[in-house]
Amino acid sequence: MANLPLPLPISGAGYQVADGNKTEVTFFGRAQATVIAAAYTLTLDDFAAGLIDATSSGSYALTTPTAVIMDAGLVNAKIGATFILYICHESATNVITLTGGAGVTVVGLATVTGIVGAQFMFRKTGDGAWSAYRVA
Repeated sequence: MANLPLPLPISGAGYQVADGNKTEVTFFGRAQATVIAAAYTLTLDDFAAGLIDATSSGSYALTTPTAVIMDAGLVNAKIGATFILYICHESATNVITLTGGAGVTVVGLATVTGIVGAQFMFRKTGDGAWSAYRVA
């Protein structure tokens, strides 16, 4: 997953390693947002993009991969490792619901309603176990 911060230098050129200038803008290297318009099971590539663009004229569920798939794809993740997934909701009236695949527990409000986004922090809680916490 390529969510590494890439500071934009204010003067000079190139990528800064170490602290750099504390007032610099930070960019994140991410893949294109995944656009979804119906019930869908998310993939690890969707997680790598970090942003789901939920569009539709109806309500539907987004299901996470199973914890076994997440463990197999995120081989370096230790217990306690986290990453963030943003869901952008483009409908004023419909509801998007995040559901956990086998071994994944959704904690907190799982629905995204109105033209509002949601932020979920995924945390490895054990071997074959992940939680998705609604944090915003």
